[in-house]
Amino acid sequence: MRAHGPSPAYAQAVLRIIDVRTGEPVEAAPARRGLTRVQAHASGLDATALRVLLVSDLLVRALELGGTPVWSLLTGDRQQAELRAAAGALGIRPFEDGTDLGSGSGLGEAQVLHVMAGGAETGGGGPVSEAAGGGPVSEATGGGPVSEATGVTPASETTGVTRTSETTGRAVVAVAPVESPTAAAPDLSDPGALRLALLSQPRDLPVRLDAEALDEARRTLAQWRGAVADWARRPSRPVPDEVRVELRTAWEDDLNVPEVLRVLHRVETWPDLPDGARFETYAYADRLLGLELTRDIGSLA
Repeated sequence: MRAHGPSPAYAQAVLRIIDVRTGEPVEAAPARRGLTRVQAHASGLDATALRVLLVSDLLVRALELGGTPVWSLLTGDRQQAELRAAAGALGIRPFEDGTDLGSGSGLGEAQVLHVMAGGAETGGGGPVSEAAGGGPVSEATGGGPVSEATGVTPASETTGVTRTSETTGRAVVAVAPVESPTAAAPDLSDPGALRLALLSQPRDLPVRLDAEALDEARRTLAQWRGAVADWARRPSRPVPDEVRVELRTAWEDDLNVPEVLRVLHRVETWPDLPDGARFETYAYADRLLGLELTRDIGSLA
């Protein structure tokens, strides 16, 4: 297994995300790595809203890992303070104050990514699900407000970006719902397990959030944190080239986080791989996953 720096395939990787309006992949980062706004649309503290915020966080992390400057916003008309607090508990990067999106024009935005629940009504037009069939997501994604209730202003007014039909500088990212046995707000007593459980399925597929799923996530997280703490006591070794490429290829393919998790499962038991390389691999992947996999370093006797 070689470890001599990034391969050409790695260097050329570009994050692509499915735009729900067309069903086609688009580059999530502008050509010259200009400033990108990731805007999460969520109202009400429930598991689906938290998944929307989590997908927004993954986009921010993936873009930053690729060298793209990002700022993130949260808009909605209900329980915004509660959502921000829950996001903080889940390790989601803090959102900027979105009360005046007009200030974004001074930042020279080159790209806008709207993240919202699939099928959600957007206020200015039809539901997100209509976009897959070619209909408008809303007037906002083509030039009017996404939702008057959220305070989102047209991108043409805040960023200099023209209507959707005239530019590729914006996309709508749909997030499938979370199926939960209870309508109560998600339990945040073990945020790491909740985050991992929500990451377990592709973002465009529903995820079942029940006791079994949370228990499995809790066991996996405890196992990985313990292993990372153990590997940290060994001499450090570089992330193998092919492993780095696998990880980047996975998350840059429409945020395929479940494949990232599968790569980590393989690395955990990969024959003849130095423990120091396992450690660096997990630490590297955690820059995207945000699972605090290195949290227990130094806790082993």
